[in-house]
Amino acid sequence: MLPLWSKLRRALRAFGAERSGNVAITFAIAALPVIGGVGAAVDYSHANSVKVALQAALDSTALMLSKEAANDSSAQLQTNAVKYFKAMFTKPEATNIAITTSYTTSGGSAVVVNGQADVPTAFMGIMGYKNITVAGSSTAKWGSQRLRVALVLDNTGSMADDGKISALKSATQSLLTQLQAAAGTNGDVYVSIIPFVKDVNLGAGNYNSNYIYWGTTLQDPTLSDSTSWDANNGSCSKSNGSGWGWWGTGAATRSNCVSIGGTWTPDNHNTWNGCVMDRGYKNTPDTVNNYDTNVAAPSTTVSSSLYAAEQYSSCPQAVMGLSYDWAGMSSLVNNMAPAGNTNQAIGLQLGWMSLAGGGPFTAPAKDPNYTYQEIIILLTDGLNTQDRWYTSQSSIDTRQELTCNNVKAAKITLYTIQVNTGGDPTSTLLQNCASDSSKFWMLTSASGIATAFNQIGTNLTQLRVAR
Repeated sequence: MLPLWSKLRRALRAFGAERSGNVAITFAIAALPVIGGVGAAVDYSHANSVKVALQAALDSTALMLSKEAANDSSAQLQTNAVKYFKAMFTKPEATNIAITTSYTTSGGSAVVVNGQADVPTAFMGIMGYKNITVAGSSTAKWGSQRLRVALVLDNTGSMADDGKISALKSATQSLLTQLQAAAGTNGDVYVSIIPFVKDVNLGAGNYNSNYIYWGTTLQDPTLSDSTSWDANNGSCSKSNGSGWGWWGTGAATRSNCVSIGGTWTPDNHNTWNGCVMDRGYKNTPDTVNNYDTNVAAPSTTVSSSLYAAEQYSSCPQAVMGLSYDWAGMSSLVNNMAPAGNTNQAIGLQLGWMSLAGGGPFTAPAKDPNYTYQEIIILLTDGLNTQDRWYTSQSSIDTRQELTCNNVKAAKITLYTIQVNTGGDPTSTLLQNCASDSSKFWMLTSASGIATAFNQIGTNLTQLRVAR
């Protein structure tokens, strides 16, 4: 037994001293972290693909919820969020899916959808990591911009031709529907409507307002009573021996009455039909203050800053200031009728004032949490023919050009539309008045009004779409 034991001891000593097997052992030990790292990369790559799918489903869910969020309760919003997400998330291996959603209207409307899920691991489990949690969030935000739109619409006599007034009414109603749909809540979109002819109707019920010039007080000597409402609307009394009455020739005006020694009594202002002329002096604009081309507030101490009342026989529908009374606007549009001559300038000036506020208009206060886009859409079918002072197109255009430049300097987006069914030349004034060439429309048929208004409406509502 001794020799056998001796051999065994020598063999054990030799095994302990042997070094040739270390490579295999070292490789086996080193392979463990390599294999673990490769496995982790595989697991993380799989988890990332699930995260991408989760994020895409969250984005789609947020956009879908944005269409209904304003009308859903919190519970409905949550239920629909889970339903939409599960319909679009196609990773069945994900577990413990959790979806939460919220809707806010501060500084615009926003839907926030958060989600997370666990992704089982294939290799990292041997290291104690059974799952990888992935998460994402998506926000659909809209309405952080608010719109204020002034519709300055030609109601002159030529609009009766070629179906233009009917086309204008229909197109305007459709545009109002577009704008109403773009408003998530009342006040997101305000619209004013300014029908114009030679004059604009500020509303007969406003006869006591301090922005109207009647001619009873003259702060400027160049304003003569002979042009005022009080001088042209009243009665003259003079006795011819057999009774009292108007015994002169021509119309009964203050000048004629005084010329025959009669007594002139102006009519009560509550008989006024609401029409006003351009701001300025009797025979000329106020070329120092240029009130007919800007939105400086009317002052009772400066007659040229006031709107001169006129009993114009072709007085259009009364204006409506900024409002979201969609039914009221629809009624106004339905009642528009063509009559009178063309004075684009007074319509544009009052359209601008409806946005700025002052005089006959009160512009709602702006919320600092929002940004505002102010828009004027000026549509006319003819070239300028008459204002308070001129019947020369070039003279009227010169004044209107000042207004156009002032509007654009005020950072208001100005669309101009010429409906030219009668072969008139293209209006250089309207081309240059538009904010840029893409905002001038030259239409040769009444049907084109609907197309133009639809495209403009689409452009405006895109200012409020989700992002």
